[in-house]
Amino acid sequence: MQRRVFIRNASLGLAAATGAAAVPTLTWAEDLPTIKWRMASSVPKTLDTIYGVAEVMVKRIADLTEGKFEIRVFAGGEIVPPTGVLDAVQQNTVECGQTCGYYYHGKNKAFSLDTAIPFGLNARQMNAWCYFGDGLAILREFFAKYNVVNFPGGNSGTQMGGWFRKEIKSLDDLKGLKIRIPGFGAEVFLALGAVPQALPSAEIYPALERGAIDAAEWVGPYDDEKLGLYKVAKFYYYPSWWEPGPMFNLRMLAGYDARNPPAIQRLAQNGVQLKRYPDDAMKAAYEAAQKIYAEESARNPDFKKIYDSQRAFQQVSDIWMGLAENTLASFMQSQLRKK
Repeated sequence: MQRRVFIRNASLGLAAATGAAAVPTLTWAEDLPTIKWRMASSVPKTLDTIYGVAEVMVKRIADLTEGKFEIRVFAGGEIVPPTGVLDAVQQNTVECGQTCGYYYHGKNKAFSLDTAIPFGLNARQMNAWCYFGDGLAILREFFAKYNVVNFPGGNSGTQMGGWFRKEIKSLDDLKGLKIRIPGFGAEVFLALGAVPQALPSAEIYPALERGAIDAAEWVGPYDDEKLGLYKVAKFYYYPSWWEPGPMFNLRMLAGYDARNPPAIQRLAQNGVQLKRYPDDAMKAAYEAAQKIYAEESARNPDFKKIYDSQRAFQQVSDIWMGLAENTLASFMQSQLRKK
């Protein structure tokens, strides 16, 4: 999912810096005013890969300004609700926030394009579209309507497709299924006959355990393992066709790429059954998504402008990805599995 850092529209800009390079001594820092901001996050501290990126960013800013620009990060729910970050920044309750655009799908569905949509851009395509396409400019034009300046805040890469209490063998098995899922993913599952539910992370495990929901998606092996979802739902599906590349930053993506492989092995050792979504379910989901996007484009000019830009970029980018990246990845996977 694409994570974002939001700040209130002001004359002072805020940029995230990452990397291990030494921080230079700034001789002019003593002349800077002392600034103290609060950053409200949508995620708990236990999700250390996502939450940790915010901590890295604010430390970098403090180091660069020799402590003159101090930002304190508050976990989801500490000062504002997890899904209230955008409103808090817009209304100047806090100066900045770390959140996901698709949490505000109900406010304007164009927000979901800032994070991830079903069958949309993957992590590398999102970065390329933002920085070398017109993505960031179009998104900033949209967020300006809400008095907010947005910055890309990282990417998880393509996520897993959720935890299920029962096996999904065909499209018919989705009918009546109660699943925790946000944004356009929820709309597609609804079109397929499922019953989407909106639940914060802390409520997913108990809802699955008592059978209030039949399935739930969160992020991927590393974060899902932390929530203990494998203890109450043994079928782990892939891929997450609704979150092919949620935006974060380079450090976050590297963290997930390093932590997810051993996590998925641990889950398998704990009896989790990895399952690929049936082809008929994937095809039906794709067709439903295209219909939803067409209908939303017809009534929402904000959505249409951003979606048309993403789609045009994706059509060209997918040719390259399929030619080079996917071909080599498929070959290497077949070779490594022989050993």
